[in-house]
Amino acid sequence: MSPWLEMVLRFLLAVALGAGIGYQREWAGKAAGIRTHILICSGAALFTLVSIYGFTGSTTDISRVAAGVVAGIGFIGAGVIFRGMSGGGVAGLTTAATMWATAAIGLAAGVGLWAISIVAAAVTVGILFIPKVRG
Repeated sequence: MSPWLEMVLRFLLAVALGAGIGYQREWAGKAAGIRTHILICSGAALFTLVSIYGFTGSTTDISRVAAGVVAGIGFIGAGVIFRGMSGGGVAGLTTAATMWATAAIGLAAGVGLWAISIVAAAVTVGILFIPKVRG
């Protein structure tokens, strides 16, 4: 398979997996829905692909790019939680965690770990259907 086709397929896998997770969040009426999760998953995959194929021959290390994605998503997630707290309590934790997991799935798709990225997306969606336990 040509490298270009491989890159496109990895990217499209990230788009599809992000859409699946985002669809569930949209269905649940959450603010971070399908578009947000597609952008997070595809963005993580694109950063990964650029670091693998765009910087060949340089000293760029894929693990540094992954760490940057994790830090960036952590910052966005903190904003989601902080915004959710404006009502007086802690809110947005599941949304922030879902965005974090979606970025990890995008990284996995970007490096070509097809099976684990698909399984991780399915497990993530499954977890999101677990009802809240009210205490």
